[in-house]
Parts: sequence; structure tokens; C-alpha cells
Amino acid sequence: MYPCLWFDGDVKEAARYYSGILKGAKITTENQFVSMIEWNNTRLMCLNGNANSTFNESVSLVIECDTQAEIDHYWNNFTANGGEESMCGWCKDKYGISWQIVPAKLGQWMSDPEKFPRMMQEVMKMKKLDIAIMEKA
Repeated sequence: MYPCLWFDGDVKEAARYYSGILKGAKITTENQFVSMIEWNNTRLMCLNGNANSTFNESVSLVIECDTQAEIDHYWNNFTANGGEESMCGWCKDKYGISWQIVPAKLGQWMSDPEKFPRMMQEVMKMKKLDIAIMEKA
């Protein structure tokens, strides 16, 4: 299974944008109708679709990061040039795709019944997540 994102005639540009941000990504197929990106054993299809379709927050792509530098890299790139910050590690890129940029340990922390409430109190105050603050909670 892999996501397919509809764009309005700019699939090559979108594929180049994402492959430039996603470290180690490569474009495996590129033509006027579709571009395929492979990254971390995952595929992402960019399709020349329909101008009447728009992206919204009901679907988001999650990137798990081992370090704060990784979080900063993805957050800063996706929110630049027309992207926007949201809350709790969510942001949108310049195309309107919603991303969750989260620590790789988030699932582990969320399963700890003592840590989870304290951590969520801190997360609710953040836009870009801060691993050090989340670890201390």
C-alpha cells in the first residue's frame, strides 16, 4: 500500500520538491502524468489529477525522526515557501499536504501511562516538537 497524491499538472515539480526534502529519496518514474518517489522502503505517487481536488488535514503523512536535527530539517523545509505551521508537530507544505513530524520514540512514550499525560501537556504547547522537552516530561 502507498499513498497517491493528486496535483494540478505539476507532478514533476512536486516529485522533485519531495525528493529534495526527504533524505535519501529517489524518483523512480517521471512523466507528465505520474511521478513515483521511493524513500525508506515506502513509495509515494504524485499524480497529475484534478484542480478541483484539494488536500486537507483528514489525511497526513508521518515522519518519525531520531534526532531534533531531523525534526528541524523536515519542519523547516515543509513550512518554508508557502507552507505553514500548525500545532503538536503538524505542519503543511506549500502544496497543502499535512505532515506530522514526530520523534521516533513517540509511540513508546505514549504507551507509558505515567509519562503520557505529562508529555501531552507539553506537546499541546508546541508547534514544532522538541524531543528534549518531551523526554523530560
